[in-house]
Amino acid sequence: MEIYLVGGAVRDKLLDYPCHERDWLVVGGTPEEMINLGYDPVGSDFPVFLHPETKEEYALARTERKSGVGYKGFQFNTDPAVTLEQDLLRRDLTINAMAMDAEGNLFDPYHGQRDLADKLLRHVSSAFVEDPLRVLRVARFAARYHHLGFRVASDTLSLMRELCDSRELQELTPERVWLETERALGERSPRIYIEVLRECGALGVLFPEVDRLFGVPQRKDFHPEVDTGLHVLMSLEMAAKLSSDSCIRFAVLMHDLGKGTTPQEILPRHIGHEERGVPLVRDVCKRYRVPNRFRDLAIATSRYHLLCHKSPYLRPITTMKLLKGLDAFRRPDRFQQFLICCEADARGRTGFEDTEYESGKWLAETFQLLRNVDNRRFIDAGMRDRDIGRAVEKQRLEIIANRRLEAA
Repeated sequence: MEIYLVGGAVRDKLLDYPCHERDWLVVGGTPEEMINLGYDPVGSDFPVFLHPETKEEYALARTERKSGVGYKGFQFNTDPAVTLEQDLLRRDLTINAMAMDAEGNLFDPYHGQRDLADKLLRHVSSAFVEDPLRVLRVARFAARYHHLGFRVASDTLSLMRELCDSRELQELTPERVWLETERALGERSPRIYIEVLRECGALGVLFPEVDRLFGVPQRKDFHPEVDTGLHVLMSLEMAAKLSSDSCIRFAVLMHDLGKGTTPQEILPRHIGHEERGVPLVRDVCKRYRVPNRFRDLAIATSRYHLLCHKSPYLRPITTMKLLKGLDAFRRPDRFQQFLICCEADARGRTGFEDTEYESGKWLAETFQLLRNVDNRRFIDAGMRDRDIGRAVEKQRLEIIANRRLEAA
């Protein structure tokens, strides 16, 4: 029985890139041997075991054969006779098909080290097209390593298009699509994930609400980049600079979905796109079972981002409605997330990348003043509950009115 370090741990070691987990491959072993050594079995489709101390995953070497549709349509062979080369052959990319033994010797039968040097994401074999999940994985790796100069090999991109032209992508479970997307949004260049999905045709299959934004014009005086899809990509790139929070990045990706349904006769204006986008955001979140915290921030950003941009010039009562609609007083942390989303939108435009987001700064400062209104003095004055609420509201409106005059 031989044990090798495999996959991402080897790849990132060679790249001198941070790696947070290690996977191990067991060649020549059996489930019985692993259990006798104290490993805990956890795999359902094929034998995977947890180390009794480190809890790292150890998988038996295997081959696989396509037997149905989707990424689950495989039959696995984990016979002890399966070789290291056979196991590595079934992997997605050459840079993920390397192994290292305990002495640090590298096993690279499919030239992953060469592709690391060439900064290429290249498939190992034509069996790549048997697993639709690989389309999302390649796009995610492209987002992770884009800053290092990596790109998807043209022949691999062709296979990704082939997968998108089939119905294999539709067989992916909602959970897997969301898991890969959430992980991609957390990468260094999430914009690249969307670009790669669009280039191979997967965006139109999985996220048609985003895909239809490309080619939709906007007013050039507000959006010099004109194209709505390009604006969303620029906003997502800006969001990645402003925050590592995937929740914020998802909300920014979703914020302008309503522009994809603007009637042709009123283009390039997009009157009412904020509210039109809300049911589209709900559709995406329902389709992929997106967690509530992602959904709620995305809906709030779609619905209220334009009001945030105009906040210093709104009537006091409208500003209060905005803050209440955002549930800002009870959820100040989400309010801060919302402000970052709006800043990413405002600065995700050609020529505005380095512009201070004054509206967001004004609203944040105003909100802090409103939070500081102390109701104890109204209680001490003997007011009843309803009257206290009205008095607090009146004082907050006065604060907004005074600040609004300063901003005008």
